[in-house]
Amino acid sequence: MTADVLIAIPRDVLHTVRMSPGEIKRELALTLFQQGKLSFGKARELAGTTVWAFQQLLGSREISVHYDVEDYLEDRAAVEALARP
Repeated sequence: MTADVLIAIPRDVLHTVRMSPGEIKRELALTLFQQGKLSFGKARELAGTTVWAFQQLLGSREISVHYDVEDYLEDRAAVEALARP
């Protein structure tokens, strides 16, 4: 299920920040990811970029990818399960 939400941004605000609606969506995606409110995949989707482009964008802003020991252990178990005959 999807839902489109329209956010009204006054023209003078767009003019002042000199950003397109797409650029504002990208900034929102970055902020929500950085705050831990969106996963990497959902933030990338909101930003409208590829995985690689979003990763580069995070790097250019010095925003670290949320990846902790628990994530590593889950990934390791998944890789090990795939390697079993």
